Amino acid sequence: MKASEIRELSRSELETKISEVKKNLFNLKFQKASGQLNNPMKVKNLKRDVAKIETVAREQELGLKVAKAAEKSEKSVKSKKVIKAKETKELKEKTKKEITKTKVVKRTVKKEKA
Repeated sequence: MKASEIRELSRSELETKISEVKKNLFNLKFQKASGQLNNPMKVKNLKRDVAKIETVAREQELGLKVAKAAEKSEKSVKSKKVIKAKETKELKEKTKKEITKTKVVKRTVKKEKA
């Protein structure tokens, strides 16, 4: 069984597939213990299949968590950008007010000197 085939399965299909493979593995182990197993490599291959299926299931589980985490971080980045934009706008307004105040002060100082 290939990993690409396993990745195409849904979560419920993965669960059913893993239970089937584990049952087959149990039967093969039983045959091996009783001396009826013709090909001992089947046990090894089924163990690998179990590992592949469980790995893909875990990838899907983590994939969902990663997607949710990325979505949260994206929202937090957007909110930080909005906050920065507001702070920048407020800072610009303050500097404009200060500049106009200094211009007014300079004009009054010039008038007083003249």
